[in-house]
Amino acid sequence: MPLVAVNLSPMTVSLEVAEGVGTLRLDRPPMNALDIATQDRLKELAEEAADRDDVRAVVIYGGERVFAAGADIKEMQNMDHAAMVRRSRALQDSFTAVARIPKPVVAAVTGYALGGGCELALCADYRIAADNAKLGQPEILLGLIPGAGGTQRLPRLIGPSRAKDLIFTGRQVKADEALAIGLVDRVVPAAEVYEQAHAWAAKLAQGPAIALRAAKEAVDTGLETDIDTGLAVERNWFAGLFATEDRERGMRSFVAEGPGKAKFL
Repeated sequence: MPLVAVNLSPMTVSLEVAEGVGTLRLDRPPMNALDIATQDRLKELAEEAADRDDVRAVVIYGGERVFAAGADIKEMQNMDHAAMVRRSRALQDSFTAVARIPKPVVAAVTGYALGGGCELALCADYRIAADNAKLGQPEILLGLIPGAGGTQRLPRLIGPSRAKDLIFTGRQVKADEALAIGLVDRVVPAAEVYEQAHAWAAKLAQGPAIALRAAKEAVDTGLETDIDTGLAVERNWFAGLFATEDRERGMRSFVAEGPGKAKFL
């Protein structure tokens, strides 16, 4: 599928689709710094991945050497308060577009995932990291705080005290510690990160798309609200899925063949 550059800037994010899996690939050497053009392109392609029927799961990948080393500090250095007031909502919206893809999303993390790079990984449903990965929120070392969701998504994932440790100190954690505190879900050799992330996504791409969307929305909404509201969301989705062809196919297959045999495509 042809891709068109945004605002005549170099192509820094691409969307490639194979076997039902869309790969959002960051490509801004040498460190995939997330400048404004990259943020805008990421939002555009995340929304495209959300809308395309041939994309049933998504991998976020920065390449073999680095996931994303954070925002473009040189670009940000020239922005004053008024400029960042205008820009900060768009910054958050670009990451939120990834978090709201209504399909399974896995981050394939190699090398550095710092600042905005770590915040981007937090937008995924699952994180597979290379054994040489380093993650962190070093904004405090610049006299700042995370601005692309880190103060909200990180404590929801690893708990407030661990999140405050990383945010207050700005320290980087290696892959083994990231796994121990729940910041990543699996650690594999660096050469296998994308392969394993794609395999995870490809397996889910064969599943019931509407039920997967329902599961993701129910979990995410429940984390952001009270339990009664979360249960209402779950109840509505659960009942609503009884109107889907996938539910009919899944139950029919279970009765005739046993569990795990249904084909949903």
